[in-house]
Amino acid sequence: MTLELTDYERSLIGGSQGDATAMAMRILVSAAELVGAGELVEIRSAHIDGCLHHGDGGVEFAERLADDGGRVAVDTTLNVGALDLLHPDKVRAGAHKTAMARRQMDAYVRMGAEPTFTCAPYQIGHLPDVGEQVAWGESNAIAFVNSVLGARTERYGDFLDACCALTGRAPLHGLHLEENRAATVVVDASHVPSELKARDVFYPVLGTWLGLEVGRDIAAIVGLPAATTRDQLKALGAAAASTGAVALFHVVGVTPEAATLDAATHGQVPGRTVALTAEMLRGSLARLSTAGQGGRVDAVAVGSPHFSMGEFEHLVRLVSGRRLAVPFYACTARGTLLALEEQGDAEVLREAGVEIIVDTCVVVTPILPASGGVLMTNSGKFAHYGPSNTGYEVLYGSLEDCVDSAVAGRALSSPEIWAW
Repeated sequence: MTLELTDYERSLIGGSQGDATAMAMRILVSAAELVGAGELVEIRSAHIDGCLHHGDGGVEFAERLADDGGRVAVDTTLNVGALDLLHPDKVRAGAHKTAMARRQMDAYVRMGAEPTFTCAPYQIGHLPDVGEQVAWGESNAIAFVNSVLGARTERYGDFLDACCALTGRAPLHGLHLEENRAATVVVDASHVPSELKARDVFYPVLGTWLGLEVGRDIAAIVGLPAATTRDQLKALGAAAASTGAVALFHVVGVTPEAATLDAATHGQVPGRTVALTAEMLRGSLARLSTAGQGGRVDAVAVGSPHFSMGEFEHLVRLVSGRRLAVPFYACTARGTLLALEEQGDAEVLREAGVEIIVDTCVVVTPILPASGGVLMTNSGKFAHYGPSNTGYEVLYGSLEDCVDSAVAGRALSSPEIWAW
């Protein structure tokens, strides 16, 4: 398929908006040709994943765009970086790594992106409308904006997301197109006990199973409560995007493109239907832990994706009046921390022993104690990436389990909720 450009898009290549935008447009055109797009689509917003330092090449790319006068053409938020800029002493990194990570984060801010530094921009006001075309990076954010908000993005990684932000364009292909958003797999959760589906701990396990089972396919899940919360859907999508390549899922009766099963499948007969069983879920639950039950816990980490205000309110209730015996890290956006401080909850958390991390998280940045050991979490994403990224073995449990274990200094859990 031949890529057709508008006069305006050709002018960008010719430098009408400066050298940085011209370079971004050339990269974007090459990407569009590679995926077979026939045209570009105008986007309304972007979320840039590329400010996380993985090597000095990323710094050089971002600084080249910024030095050449690059400015984002649409509302743009930034994913986590490799530093907690508000609490730099919490990061264990050498001088070169610290300097380069800071330069990479600063370069995108110089281009006009908002210094949000969060993997959950949808929690701090970046909320595209249903059907709105956007270009988002970061796997959980992609799954959320497509599935829960009903906006349209493909998977944009480093540094194509920045090129989309500077040009205000994206290749018109994949999930940008209505015909590619239909569910082809039906997941029936009707037989899962209502008591379990009401618990937050269920959703990362379901997401882990979903990613492993469907890969890149689009699922329509039936049988979840109409009252399923955004935090629960966030946890589901983050785990599914980590274990598979899930960028879009539908929850019938809950998410905006799935008022009915027929709407979710676009009236087509699904390729297969899978009924969830206890055995399936227990298998995924077991996969989320590499450490044995009942042993020592050396640290606890929550907030991947970044903790919301609702999740913090729950955590405040759990830790109030208690003292944690092991390091406990809660990762969030700096905007959320500001709200916590304004209502006095940040002090309650700190008095209990909770360390609040912003701008980054403990799995992508060396913040955990270097001694290693067992890390407990309620995050499917932390559980998936923790062992390889941190050297810690992981133990998965509910937020209640995490707090109780942090107080006791040993693993406590509630296995009975999975016995059905």
